Amino acid sequence: MEITGKVYCFFEQSGTFKNEFKKLGYEAVDVDIQNNFGQTDHQIDLFGEIEKAYDCRTSIFDNIRGGDLIMAFFPCIYFCDAKTLFLQGTHISEKNWSLKKKAVRAMYELGCRYDLYKLLWKLVVVVDELNLRCVIENPWNTNGQSFLQLNFIPPTIIDRNRMMRGDYYVKPTAYWFIGCENTTGESWQKDKKQKIVTQGARHDAGICGEERSMIHPDYARNFICDFILGKVQNHTQQTLF
Repeated sequence: MEITGKVYCFFEQSGTFKNEFKKLGYEAVDVDIQNNFGQTDHQIDLFGEIEKAYDCRTSIFDNIRGGDLIMAFFPCIYFCDAKTLFLQGTHISEKNWSLKKKAVRAMYELGCRYDLYKLLWKLVVVVDELNLRCVIENPWNTNGQSFLQLNFIPPTIIDRNRMMRGDYYVKPTAYWFIGCENTTGESWQKDKKQKIVTQGARHDAGICGEERSMIHPDYARNFICDFILGKVQNHTQQTLF
């Protein structure tokens, strides 16, 4: 894929990708409503911007051109399996809850999931109708039963073991290439980095928390070179420079 313009990295945790694009010589910015990692260049309500663009109103998407690329790390919190347990009333935290309390929580979780699901579809429609290019990321489940696996368009590629490209976790991840095609590469790294976290941090992180969402810079660069730029690298090097 040829990028002649700017790379827009949408949502939290995308600063790692932004920095690797910049190292490769591309203009890149991080966009999100939060700035928990000190990487957000433009703090803006992206959900609101998607809604405005979908309704054909002025939005950030008006500034994005065909030669640009959007990398969207779309929030997964309400799509993950832990939230499904709340819908079933079987989450471990609900063990001693009344049936009514479980019902209230289930209805709340379903409403949040529905709202996020609509926004994801609206993002795809906006990108398609404006003839833009976008790569959307979201976790993948090896059992084939996660919410997006059952209720969304099939992903373009699935990276089943991110540690092979230098990331902290195996964490299978799906990517949807909207308005563009992926390249294919194999930038395997021998120095895989299992992230060491304390028991408390692991508990706090959960399945969809920030700790679990951390991306190693090596993985970001390898992914960019393998699937976006089609850039061949020396796979045996521990660093990529």
